Amino acid sequence: MNYNEARLKAEKLVSQMTVEEKASQLLFDSPAIERLGIEEYNWWNEASHGVARAGTATVFPHAIALAASFNPELIFNVADAISTEGRAKYNRSVKYGDRDIFKGLTYWTPNINIFRDPRWGRGQETFGEDPFLTATMGTQFVKGLQGDGEFLKAAGCAKHYAVHSGPESLRHGFDAKANDKDMWETYLPAFQKLVEAGVAGVMGAYNRTNTEPCCASKTLIGDILRKQWSFKGYFVSDCGAVLDISQHHHFVETDTEAAAVALKNGCNLNCGQAYRYLMDAYEEDLITEEDLTQSAIQNYTIRYLLGEFEEKRPYSDIDFDKLDCEEHKQLNLEAAKESMVLLQNTDNFLPVNPEKYKNIAVVGPNASSIIALEGNYNGKASEYVTVADGMRKVFPDSNIRVAQGCNLFAPEKKNDWDGFVYNLSGGLSACEGADLAVLCLGYDRTVEGEDMKIDDDIFMGGDRKKLYLPKVQTDLAEKVCEICENVVIVVMAGSAVDIGESLSKKVKAVIHAWYPGSLGGLAVAELLAGEYSPSGKTPLTFHKGDAEIPEFTDYSMTGRTYRFLNKEEKVVYPYGFGLTYTQFEFSSLEIKEKTDEKIKLSVTVSNKGNVSSKNKVQVYASYSDSRTVTPNFQLCAITPVEVRAGERKTVELCIDRYWVKAVLENGQRVEPDGEITLYVSDRQPDERSNELSTSNVLSIKL
Repeated sequence: MNYNEARLKAEKLVSQMTVEEKASQLLFDSPAIERLGIEEYNWWNEASHGVARAGTATVFPHAIALAASFNPELIFNVADAISTEGRAKYNRSVKYGDRDIFKGLTYWTPNINIFRDPRWGRGQETFGEDPFLTATMGTQFVKGLQGDGEFLKAAGCAKHYAVHSGPESLRHGFDAKANDKDMWETYLPAFQKLVEAGVAGVMGAYNRTNTEPCCASKTLIGDILRKQWSFKGYFVSDCGAVLDISQHHHFVETDTEAAAVALKNGCNLNCGQAYRYLMDAYEEDLITEEDLTQSAIQNYTIRYLLGEFEEKRPYSDIDFDKLDCEEHKQLNLEAAKESMVLLQNTDNFLPVNPEKYKNIAVVGPNASSIIALEGNYNGKASEYVTVADGMRKVFPDSNIRVAQGCNLFAPEKKNDWDGFVYNLSGGLSACEGADLAVLCLGYDRTVEGEDMKIDDDIFMGGDRKKLYLPKVQTDLAEKVCEICENVVIVVMAGSAVDIGESLSKKVKAVIHAWYPGSLGGLAVAELLAGEYSPSGKTPLTFHKGDAEIPEFTDYSMTGRTYRFLNKEEKVVYPYGFGLTYTQFEFSSLEIKEKTDEKIKLSVTVSNKGNVSSKNKVQVYASYSDSRTVTPNFQLCAITPVEVRAGERKTVELCIDRYWVKAVLENGQRVEPDGEITLYVSDRQPDERSNELSTSNVLSIKL
């Protein structure tokens, strides 16, 4: 069913509704209209990295980890598996008349906000700091989720529109100020690309953007989304965001006025309670019946596209056995493997031979943690493999000692210690006599996430004040290094973490595992044992813990992300960085095609080592324009490639000209008036990457 056909059906159905019925269908928990044969439907469903909050489902690596794979095809496959499980759940929910929250097919994902500040607690839900990678991964996620059949397999939703990335504690009343250049160069491109890809929904953010509440913004919704981009899907508020318009932004005086101004400016659906005031707004002549009609039609077009009203529902043959099935577990493990980023490997210590290391300590607050595998916005897997579990599986002949050692952080007040474990002696005892200590440090969703109440020296409202680990963890790590010669740190977190120069010098290797999904512990253990070579890349810049990052509330891109980083700042790990277990060499770079729309390159990738490995070929553009400030570098193409030891492969990379254009101060995207240089490697061509990497970089002028 195409969009026009679905809309005609929606118009016919809505025309039979009363004013009250139309208003009721603009609530996320839309009630049944029995006389028209309409069942109740709850629009609120989550699927950031697996069907969430609805029982058993594959728990894939969190979005930031998926971004670290630098593999768009993998993202497509993950999203396809998610929608398969979503349909399996939906089919049974319909069978048993269970139409409650989290049982539908309209998923409020992906989160394509730009992770402009590494302190943001919800950055774990995004695809990183770069607009190209975010747009590319987000587009493939939507295509995998929605499918290419006659009906939508599931409905995706690009969120949170727009200019939204903390601080969490201020989000309900904050006004994000961004100039036209930053809007069109950084904050809007991913949304534009997802609209072009046919995303079914867009969710408005809590905050204001340039004084207008995002869920009632004539500029964002009317002028840009609907008129300029010709978006045909539905627009939904974030949950509670419409009431924020009156209660926190004070943009209008009453909740009824808030509902009216959101509806009039194009918010078709309300997650929250505000649209329960729509009939009041109608009776006060703040809105018209036509306003209600148009939003109801918009929403029902999506429900028709999902096949809800078909005599035989599409995808009704997808069975419940698909949930966390063996096929999806294998995909989950592959995704976890590709997301692992090897940041440090002193003297090529890794991989280790399981036959050599017979006494292994697995220590730290995340050694046996399940929630550190899950991240947030998660489902519940049928099986979990923690790092401790993974080490037992992969090193079956070794004596594995496991200890927590400390909590994620230590409460400042003694009377807050109830339920906390600070067993330093236990952690150190586990390391006595160990040939290898695997230190599992980092965070989890209890300290890093959405709109939280925690506030101490490291955490604030779910965000972070500092990029270091909590002192209680570094104290444990320093003491472990005094006992054990061979220490590997595994950091599980949703953002960048600086373990500190002192600790870095003492450990043999550092792995950033993110929140790696239900089988993430197995992926870590197999990486340590060399059962595969790591290929993940950092989707955000790893600053030093005490770096002077711009003020959190400042939405200017000056000094932010690798694109506009102060060149004098020496970061810990740059964007796009990640080691492998082999040596790659790049050669024979050529421009194969050049048009006004695209550029095609070819490059030869040679594996000079003795370990087969995947790698992620990256193209960065550097260009000058006398009219504006241009990025240091701009990622503009990625291609995964697997090359066996001693083998060479020629790969092609296609660049959309959109990503190598200059953005002027007025937001206009134009051909640069200066020179464009393209750089090809498996990393960024910056000075810090040159220091840390062994691979070469090729360049070519356009």
